[in-house]
Amino acid sequence: MPASAWAPLRLAAFRSLWLAVLASNVGTWMQTVGAQWLLVHRPNASTLVALVQTASMLPVLLLALPAGALADTFDRRRLLIAVQCFLAGVGVLLTALTATGRMPPALLLSLTFALGVGQALTLPAWQAVIPELVPRAQLVSASALGSISVNLARAVGPAVAGVLVAKAGAAVVFAVNAASFVIFALALLRWRPDRPDRETEPERFAAALRAGGRYVRHSPVVRRILLRAALVVVPGSALWALLPLVAGHRLGLSASGYGLLLAALGAGAVAGAVVLPRIRQVFSSSQRLLLAGLLYAGVLLVLALVPVPALVVAALVPAGLAWMTVLSGINAAMQLFLPGWVRARGLSVYQMVFAGGQALGAVAWGALSELTSLVVALAAAGVVMALGAVSVLRWPLRDTRGVDQDPAIYWPEPHLALEAHPRTGPVLVTVSYTVPPERQAAFVAAMRAVGRSRRRTGAMRWGLFRVGEREHGFVEVYQVPSWEEHLRQHSDRLTGLDRAAEERARALAEGPVGVYHLLPADPQD
Repeated sequence: MPASAWAPLRLAAFRSLWLAVLASNVGTWMQTVGAQWLLVHRPNASTLVALVQTASMLPVLLLALPAGALADTFDRRRLLIAVQCFLAGVGVLLTALTATGRMPPALLLSLTFALGVGQALTLPAWQAVIPELVPRAQLVSASALGSISVNLARAVGPAVAGVLVAKAGAAVVFAVNAASFVIFALALLRWRPDRPDRETEPERFAAALRAGGRYVRHSPVVRRILLRAALVVVPGSALWALLPLVAGHRLGLSASGYGLLLAALGAGAVAGAVVLPRIRQVFSSSQRLLLAGLLYAGVLLVLALVPVPALVVAALVPAGLAWMTVLSGINAAMQLFLPGWVRARGLSVYQMVFAGGQALGAVAWGALSELTSLVVALAAAGVVMALGAVSVLRWPLRDTRGVDQDPAIYWPEPHLALEAHPRTGPVLVTVSYTVPPERQAAFVAAMRAVGRSRRRTGAMRWGLFRVGEREHGFVEVYQVPSWEEHLRQHSDRLTGLDRAAEERARALAEGPVGVYHLLPADPQD
């Protein structure tokens, strides 16, 4: 039986921070509704309203990987507290300028971009903190709770924002958002994590940034997860970008009516999170992606073709369920697969794809709506979503639940006759094998996985070669940027997955394995 979606809430630290994040998410959705509704009746409204989403999400696209490197390098709690203080300051400025009538579209989008910068710094750090709060067995449930938080906020925030905008104006909505950041900062101040002392020095920022990029490039599982996310988010962004126009122009609704539409989406997502454990029992991850994608595509077509408010509200409930099912599954797959040393950087790349898909998709669908019509843009997005869902038959999402990503320290400590400074590099490592003829083809195939492991954990280059002077000799050669990077491979970067790949290859060889570390002859070069 899968773990209950509510199990992590029994842990006091997780519960407190989850509630604070929920408050912050409610404030963020209220902010989005307030900003979009300020622009609905402006000239070029289709483009301006879509640009609110772009301004929110573009910073994540631009800053995600640096934000992940910061979160893996520095104390995540302190980083989160500092960022929430910055966000609260931007929220106060936004409130004051709006209340005094000094908020032209360009300034509104600029401050929305500043809020997006703060969110870009928050997301990978918060996602990486979750495994510190709950046991690994509850990570899927914690991911589902993250989706519940976002979608409960989507149900509550827009509805409240619609009422507040109609009764008191957008400035009040912006003030509530500023207060939500203060709540999250206070919850972080109360949290005192129990962490063991670091056994190694924190990575240098530039090196950490490069290491995160190498890990993603050389991890087929991560690349497949990112592909599935992009195929959902780009067409799916049309609904979020164009829904204010559907409400105001096509259905003739007020701000509170737009809030009702978003509340229907959020209610469907919350309901989906409750039934998700049962859905996981019946359907595989790829089947869930296919069915949810086709359902979401159908809702986009309903929005394009049916100008009846009641029917649109009814259709948005299953759309929320489909959106939550897809994204919680993809997010959980990333959480489960990424090892601790690169978790924030890997999650930041996921956030970059997610935010980039929404930001660029919103611009594209908004521009298409301007050039053609709202109906054409929504219908085109529905077709693209359906095609992306069907593509899961060709590129399925890989199940990562059984992958061993726990740290595995199994390499012997290197003993050098020479003294190597941590920043000495590049370092060339050679590993020699003797492989009987009947096993050589299988050995070469098994070493491909070893090569990916070396690259994921720090190698810039890797190769496997035959020894010309020995009929059965093979030499593996890989280059790492510095001695420090190689020591990190020994101490904290290898996992059970890496160990299994290496053991499969070494089982095909015979005799001792020779390992040599080649250092630069002239360290000044």
